[in-house]
Amino acid sequence: MRHLIPILSIGVLFFSCNQQTQRMKNFEVHGIDVSHHQSNIDWDRVATQDIHFAFVKATEGETHNDSLFCYNWEEMQRVGITRGAYHFFRPLLSVFKQVGNFTDWVEMEAGDLPPVLDVEVMDGVSKIELINKVRTWLFLMEIRCNIKPIIYTNQKFYNKYLAGYFSDYPIWIARYSSWRKPHLRKGPDWTFWQYGDKGQLKGIQGPVDFNVFRGNIFELNAMCLAEPVVLSQH
Repeated sequence: MRHLIPILSIGVLFFSCNQQTQRMKNFEVHGIDVSHHQSNIDWDRVATQDIHFAFVKATEGETHNDSLFCYNWEEMQRVGITRGAYHFFRPLLSVFKQVGNFTDWVEMEAGDLPPVLDVEVMDGVSKIELINKVRTWLFLMEIRCNIKPIIYTNQKFYNKYLAGYFSDYPIWIARYSSWRKPHLRKGPDWTFWQYGDKGQLKGIQGPVDFNVFRGNIFELNAMCLAEPVVLSQH
């Protein structure tokens, strides 16, 4: 019987990691994040399910643009979901070209959430180089938008590489758990929490990431841009 215990534990763990993510009921403000992986989303149906905000992938690296960004960006605004756009950061590439990629692709307006920098890979650079490049991206975007960008990453990556260096920026943290809230070292509390990646919503084919906002809807609105931003230099 001793040998059955670890097997049973592994089975329970496997099941828990693959079961559908359930909506958290002890938070007021709920959201999702999407990209082309969710295919064509029926945003009218999504908007009827108490989804208050949504982040959408806009760009990655120096040249990549998400193929469904424009559709998602316009649809979120049309149905009244507070929207935010994120850039997947490639530390080995030029920061300036990555800023240009994002600013050429995203047209931000009043009521939009601050731009998001998705930092979750090293791509072979050192910790010091990563921190310097992340700082540069954030600084350049803050100048252009007149608002502090949001940093997205997972809890392990944040605590290992970013903790203590970006305490004055809003943090959107990934920690997949229904009961263990994120714990960030040397920094502020999280602002957004991505707590699962197997959520189900009407209007979206397949799984979608579920998120919550730490505050209320008025505090979410207060985070948004007060004026439209002209990002593109063309």
